[in-house]
Amino acid sequence: MRIAVTGSSGLIGGALVRSLRADGHEVVRVVRRPSRSGDEVEWQPNRQYVDVAGLVGCEAVVNLAGAGIGDHRWTDAYRKEIRDSRVLGTAALAEAVASLDTPPRVLLNGSAVGYYGDTGDRAVDESAPPGDGFLPEVCVEWEEAAAPAQEAGVRTAFARTGLVVAREGGAWARMFPLFKAGLGGKLGDGRQYWSFIALHDEVAALRHILDTDALSGPVNCTAPDPLTNREITAAMGRVLHRPTLFAVPAVALKAVLGDMAGDVLGSQRAVPAKLLDSGFSFAFPGIDAAIGAALR
Repeated sequence: MRIAVTGSSGLIGGALVRSLRADGHEVVRVVRRPSRSGDEVEWQPNRQYVDVAGLVGCEAVVNLAGAGIGDHRWTDAYRKEIRDSRVLGTAALAEAVASLDTPPRVLLNGSAVGYYGDTGDRAVDESAPPGDGFLPEVCVEWEEAAAPAQEAGVRTAFARTGLVVAREGGAWARMFPLFKAGLGGKLGDGRQYWSFIALHDEVAALRHILDTDALSGPVNCTAPDPLTNREITAAMGRVLHRPTLFAVPAVALKAVLGDMAGDVLGSQRAVPAKLLDSGFSFAFPGIDAAIGAALR
């Protein structure tokens, strides 16, 4: 297939592009600058511009672009960047897709388990309503921005991704050095659930969604059994053979991270009901296996 991908320089997008190309698919990278080759398409998400001609012939479009949630302290300006990079970019891409004489058969749009807010110890699947707070509001707007593609009859799915276990980027890339140095430990009281997924399984899940016509709407991309931060901390120590005696009090996290601390300390116990019901099989369903895969 000819597949267009935004966010191809990111952790998940880069891994997806490598996987698709390894299997012989033609990947068109959607980039924020003038295209330099036939496998690039220019877009300017904040200006809601897309070079529509570059999408002609694409059977699928994957939108994984967005400013990093944990890259900066959540000032008002950075909150706006988090929202605009997702909502405006999705709207531009969805409108471009809808304008094509022959639109792609599927738009796979990024989203996050942040949609559900703090769920405590309650497990939630894709039927659960959005939670309260900044991230749930962003996720709702993010998904709603894809409406033009849906209205044009394009199968549209939202990959509500959890915490990706990987060395190359994301939260785990920051955790590995600390735990390897013996400085890792639980965050707050450690009772909050973390919905994790191995990078290998995240890419496989995205490809499964692309290939499965029955999948549309929200799809949780998380391992089957979310664990508490305390359990994940123990697993990191177990796999890395390091002590996990250090703990970061909630008050310290709030002082350092500001409003973002609420997301770190919040509990999201999301389960991948749609993936499992559609026959998807996880290669690394457990946390020990996911950590081991990241280290390899």
